[in-house]
Amino acid sequence: MSIIKDIEIDGQMVKFKASAAIPRIYRLKFQRDIYKDLNSLEKSIGSEEEDGSNLDLFSLEMFENIAFVMAKHATPEIPDTTEEWLDNFNTFSIYQVLPQLIELWGLNVQTDVEAKKNFVRQSVK
Repeated sequence: MSIIKDIEIDGQMVKFKASAAIPRIYRLKFQRDIYKDLNSLEKSIGSEEEDGSNLDLFSLEMFENIAFVMAKHATPEIPDTTEEWLDNFNTFSIYQVLPQLIELWGLNVQTDVEAKKNFVRQSVK
């Protein structure tokens, strides 16, 4: 099961998809753990205001990579690299997009947990 959400970036509506495949895709493409990276980004943005954040260049790169993987998962026709995909936009605020991606991922994880609970209940009967 997956969840798709449209998020506006630089005046364009962009589809993002969260599913159980995302951690694997992210790990294979970037050799990193998406759960750790999203947790780190969530802590770094703090109050969701640029003044109250602790985002460094590495955090920005993590955000770009996560956003790219989720966008590519929703729309396979987009370019094959993060850099090519980002070339489709002017500069935009991570503080407007990241919270929506975190929310999308949270909905996906919540859906997985509910599905597993229902499966266990049905299996026990």
